[in-house]
Amino acid sequence: MQRQKPSYIAVGILATCATIAAQIPASSSFKLRPASTAGVVSMELTDPGNHTWQVERSTDLIHWFPVTTTKVPNGRYGYLFPIEPDGRSYFYRAGYDADQQNVTSTVASALGLGAAAANFSIIPLPSHLTVPIITGQNNTPVTNPTTDPGAELGRVLFYDKRLSLNQTVSCSSCHQAAHGFSDPARLSVGFEGGHTPRNSMGLTSARYYPRARFFWDERSATLEDQVLQPIQNSVEMGMTLPALNARLAAEPFYQDLFNRAFGSQQVTSERISRALAQFVRSIVSYRSKYDLGVPLNFSNFTAQEQQGRQIFNGPGGGAPSCASCHGTDNFVPNNVFNNGLENPYVDKGIGDVTGLPQDEGLFKVPSLRNIELTAPYMHDGRFATLEQVVEFYSTGVVAHPNLSGPLREGPPPGPGQPPQPVVPRRLNLSTAQKAALVAFLKTLTDRTVTTDPKFQDPFKYGQ
Repeated sequence: MQRQKPSYIAVGILATCATIAAQIPASSSFKLRPASTAGVVSMELTDPGNHTWQVERSTDLIHWFPVTTTKVPNGRYGYLFPIEPDGRSYFYRAGYDADQQNVTSTVASALGLGAAAANFSIIPLPSHLTVPIITGQNNTPVTNPTTDPGAELGRVLFYDKRLSLNQTVSCSSCHQAAHGFSDPARLSVGFEGGHTPRNSMGLTSARYYPRARFFWDERSATLEDQVLQPIQNSVEMGMTLPALNARLAAEPFYQDLFNRAFGSQQVTSERISRALAQFVRSIVSYRSKYDLGVPLNFSNFTAQEQQGRQIFNGPGGGAPSCASCHGTDNFVPNNVFNNGLENPYVDKGIGDVTGLPQDEGLFKVPSLRNIELTAPYMHDGRFATLEQVVEFYSTGVVAHPNLSGPLREGPPPGPGQPPQPVVPRRLNLSTAQKAALVAFLKTLTDRTVTTDPKFQDPFKYGQ
């Protein structure tokens, strides 16, 4: 059946494309280009509004025939067209019609999920990660245990750009799986191009932090509170919770997912919070070279890695070491620290929250698991490499009144005692020792968690 549609945005001849009309939703685009496969043309639709489009083709730019109708699932959609071997030129166009927006996205059409939810709740941890000192670090509240359908809903929310005002960024934009669920940029870019004031913290093994607080300055008492704050932040995502609830409730696939997770289709910010927190807590590292080495007494380590492990753990006997601030097999502390980055502190960290001078320059210390993947480093991303981090602790720690005990010579003054001059403790490592410490830190890398399909983007973007 032939149709005349004036609302097309672009036409292409085989693998070329020219925009010839502009009656389209804001920020939408249509591109045709040669595909990587010979004899195929690739079409890419970009549409932050996730509208329904009709793709048509023609041989004469007058008579158009339907090819496919699709609703963009999450900002973009791709389609492959074979180049017909009949020698004729074919034109393609993607048409947007405001009166034909009745295609709905179902779980099956929008998402690449299995018939049953993936296993998020039962993690086959090795024995060294099931001992009391580790289980005591778990910040999962009894009111929000991780369930498979709950974490699966959280996974979809985590990757969905609908959570930002203009539907251009998602949680995953600043917490990228390949980078240990952190951002390779020093400062993350928000929905309108603004930059966050601090580096994006990696999420690997975030469930293990006994203080249970989140953000560099620990301003969120729980992960459930933390996951909602970027959504409402004026730089990061710019949404209000009522507007988000309404937007998600309008999507049929979310109605289904909320029903699976919570027993009804009702979309609430409390349920969004619980689902996102469940997904984040399911991102646990336990298959690194270090983990494989624990039961082998690290016989799988190279000589250099063994040396680095010894440097990291220190000489023992209560002497300060890297492990003083990054303890246990999760490499996470039970306190906050000032690590002597600068004096005075440009960013006061927890001191900005409490207003207390003794808290200036104190920051949350994240787990070192997958630290190789989470560059750049520190709360402001000032160090681009692990080598620079190790060099800082070797030669660069500066004196600060709040410098933490493991990094200062002698104990800090007790209550009521006069202040004493702060003498920073530096590692003063040789070139070989610094390289060994970096080599050990890389044994904490667990790429299985960053590539596991259940932690990847679940949306279907076409071909």
